[in-house]
Amino acid sequence: MNKISRYDIQGKRILSTLEKYYLTDVGLARIHSTKIHLGASLENIIYNELISRGYEVHIGILRNAEIDFIAQRGNQKEYFQVCYMLASEETIKREFGAFNSVKDNYPKYVLSLDKFDFSQDGIIHKNIIDWLLET
Repeated sequence: MNKISRYDIQGKRILSTLEKYYLTDVGLARIHSTKIHLGASLENIIYNELISRGYEVHIGILRNAEIDFIAQRGNQKEYFQVCYMLASEETIKREFGAFNSVKDNYPKYVLSLDKFDFSQDGIIHKNIIDWLLET
């Protein structure tokens, strides 16, 4: 199990409270529950992949939103929102809207299992499986 810190994007500092935990082996989630929480499992998979790609990973905190992951490797920074499906206008607004207060020009991604490209306003939407297969 890995602990991930929250990062105040506007204050540009790591917060010492409200950490989140991610499993190294996503299959272990089945031990404590008979229900599979697909959204949480997908988020955990993306976290593990970012770590395996050599990124330092934090959760982004803004005044009214949370960004699932801020991934940094050297001078490279990327932002990620992860969800199961962009099945409603409300979900699309929530996932893409999380980036509204991020004023830098680093890449911003929404990852989901949707096959249709929902990219908008410079925010890149990618299918999770396609993203995982990138090298």
